[in-house]
Amino acid sequence: MGEYTLLISVVAGIILLFVFLYFVPVNLWITAQFSNVRVGLLELVFMRIRKVPPRIVVDAMITATKAGLNLTTTDLETHYLAGGNVPTVIKALISADKANISLEFKQATAIDLAGRDVFQAVQISVNPKVITTPKVAAVAADGIQLIAVARVTVRANIQQLVGGAGEDTILARVGEGIVTSIGSAETHKAVLENPDKISKLVLQRGLDAGTAFEILSIDIADVDVGVNIGATLQTDQAQADLKVAEAKAEERRAMAVAQEQEMKAKSQEARAKVIEAEAEVPKAVAEAFRTGNLGIMDYYKMDNIQADTQMRESIASPEQKATSKRKKKNDGES
Repeated sequence: MGEYTLLISVVAGIILLFVFLYFVPVNLWITAQFSNVRVGLLELVFMRIRKVPPRIVVDAMITATKAGLNLTTTDLETHYLAGGNVPTVIKALISADKANISLEFKQATAIDLAGRDVFQAVQISVNPKVITTPKVAAVAADGIQLIAVARVTVRANIQQLVGGAGEDTILARVGEGIVTSIGSAETHKAVLENPDKISKLVLQRGLDAGTAFEILSIDIADVDVGVNIGATLQTDQAQADLKVAEAKAEERRAMAVAQEQEMKAKSQEARAKVIEAEAEVPKAVAEAFRTGNLGIMDYYKMDNIQADTQMRESIASPEQKATSKRKKKNDGES
């Protein structure tokens, strides 16, 4: 029974020792003291209680102290609890100090909490970054399309990192400037001869205003000739005009056909009236006989005149006969 009690006591002691070493990181405190970082054991214990990893804070304090930065553990704890990246901020502050770039701790933490990589921003401030734009198509005044690619050299603007626009805005503004510059050129040959005019005009527009970058230079890397937009538009316009003309011609043809049909209908109506009138002639002759207005000799004279007319028609030329037959035939078909 005594052996079991002793074993339980040993296990409990070991557990208590591990708990003590977890909440009281003696090794970390000794390392901080030898690195000339003044931090107490109770302060490290309170970090554990506040769920702040003491090693992150102590290592950052050691690095900052060796670099000559004047920081406190409270500043680092506050930034960690706010969701910031403490090691990145310390590296950014050290890089900015070595490069003679003005960067305060509060400013660095604000940039970090804004979601930007403050260390990368400091690096871009020291070593400018080159951004290649996608292909930008624009049309010169003569209707020829040009496709340009530019390389923009930028440097991070530390003062504008919080609230400033990013790379997408720079690319959009540069693309807009290229389109405007090419569009204002009288001919595409002028752009091909002096592509540096594009970069000069774009730089004069102040495209980096309100952004997190400072544009150092804009270089036109490539300019290619695209399609002839002007000729294409003229061809499309000509085809559209042709279709309009064809539609108008078809409308006029339909109107002419309608008028022709109307004239044929009127001609048939007139012919019907003539036939009707001719049918009344025998009736009129008979009536004249009954009333005594027409004598037998008068009738014979009229009959001789008709016979003479038929004889004259019979001795007419064959061409006139054929023409007369075709005309009668056509009139009959109508």
